[in-house]
Amino acid sequence: MTDRYDELYRSWRWEVPARFNLAVACCGRWAADRSRFALYWEDESGATAKYSFWDIQQQANRLSNALVGLGVKRGDRVALILPQRPEMAIAYMAIFQMGAIALPLSHLFGPEALEYRMDFAGASVVFVEPTTIANLWAIRDRLPGLKHVIGVGGARESGVHAYEALVGKGSACFAPADTLANDPALIIYTSGTTGPPKGALEAHRLIIGNLPGFLYSHDFFPQPGDVFWSPADWAWAGGLFDALLPSWYFGIPMLGYRGRFDAERAYQLLEKYGVRNSFLFPTALKLMMKAVPEPQGRYRLDLRSIMSAGESVGVTVLEWAREHLGVTINEMFGQTEINYVVGNCQAAWPVKPGAIGRPYPGHRVEIIDGEGEPLPRGELGEIAVHRNCNGVADPVHFLEYWNNPQATKDKYIGHWGCTGDQGRMDEDGVIWYQGRSDDVIKSAGYRIGPAEIESCLVKHPAVANAAVIGKDDAARGQIVKALIVLQPGQVASTSLVEEIQAHVRGRLAPYEYPREIEFLDALPMTTTGKVQRKELRKREQQKQEQ
Repeated sequence: MTDRYDELYRSWRWEVPARFNLAVACCGRWAADRSRFALYWEDESGATAKYSFWDIQQQANRLSNALVGLGVKRGDRVALILPQRPEMAIAYMAIFQMGAIALPLSHLFGPEALEYRMDFAGASVVFVEPTTIANLWAIRDRLPGLKHVIGVGGARESGVHAYEALVGKGSACFAPADTLANDPALIIYTSGTTGPPKGALEAHRLIIGNLPGFLYSHDFFPQPGDVFWSPADWAWAGGLFDALLPSWYFGIPMLGYRGRFDAERAYQLLEKYGVRNSFLFPTALKLMMKAVPEPQGRYRLDLRSIMSAGESVGVTVLEWAREHLGVTINEMFGQTEINYVVGNCQAAWPVKPGAIGRPYPGHRVEIIDGEGEPLPRGELGEIAVHRNCNGVADPVHFLEYWNNPQATKDKYIGHWGCTGDQGRMDEDGVIWYQGRSDDVIKSAGYRIGPAEIESCLVKHPAVANAAVIGKDDAARGQIVKALIVLQPGQVASTSLVEEIQAHVRGRLAPYEYPREIEFLDALPMTTTGKVQRKELRKREQQKQEQ
């Protein structure tokens, strides 16, 4: 294929208007066309609904007026403890167009996690549903700044405002606030993989910074007939920045699904709604590959593009998707604070299996050392993103960590935004992800990233999922240890350990094979689908101390 990367990278120019509002860009400007669909929605119980942009805008206007009536002002924080449901998408538009600040929180958070985030951010209003109200009520008395609770979908307690009643009596006319592109729009908490969760304050311009990555990772999005779906929670950067907001920015309909991820259910949704574009975590893709290895024999799929991020997809899953889904997965790399900066676009440049890709147009990305100096090609270092590209400020960068100036300062070395992720850049400018900085295993002088080993392990027919960590060793410093979840029907045994070790040893470098293997029923995962290697390392340390 023709490699168009250099042409596309050189020609990209940022155009960030001084005044810009997320809600107007992602909904308001499409609402005049009452036939333009915004959201198809389904519940795991089978309930369905559909909304045009006009429907979303009308309800957002009513909700904005209702929130004003409750005393919400520009800059106030409004928390959302909701799964994928229409009211959450509507609430985002209502909050953004008011100039207030949305505080999305995972519906899977327990009371302590909610208390920490809501109290630190100073939320004055919160939206809950029947599955999340109990956790809020457990800490309600410890949140003195919380003035109003809004119940969605039948969430009722004394002192809770019914969402339906608020929207029902609010005016359908609302004039959006005149916001600057740099004005804050939301606080989204990091996953806490590098310490206590921090609240990343994001500006309205964040969607503009995400556009090149979204456009290219979905092979020149949008195309006629595109429909987007991702199981990623709309309370996280992945579901919000990489799915809902960019789809609506382009006026393309989203599918929302309220329910637990199930591989076969995912196939059914893709078929039923004619989904053409999807963001699927590597974990989800692995589950789908294992559950239905040959999906084209059971489902009529019309997929055009798949983006994946959060962990390395690995060669095994990439090759399976090409053969059995008819799609080359475009991996992407980013993080809450600096999102969608590196990735692939198989429609415009060759994809190297196992690599996360090249810096997307508009972003200057390098591998740097601890002093902030770019490293030579091939050397292992930290993936970093410069504040400027071609002399223009890159709009993808977050504003700051909420009420944490020291953490904001520590995020940067000079003008380089540090990701905390290790990688190598090859001679073609392609980046190979090696894991979090603290995930790198140092064994007998070798620096080993877990991603390649995990991909190789999953290729074994007995392995459903795997994580790799370093275990302290007197002779080597560390050895490679694999934590493995077996396929249903497989039984752990010494012979299986030896078989898996031989499988890796025959495919990777001799120093990369797992010298120790432990079988687990499940791996600890974040709510965004990432393996919590930190928890596995902690567990291993405790075992060694005992």
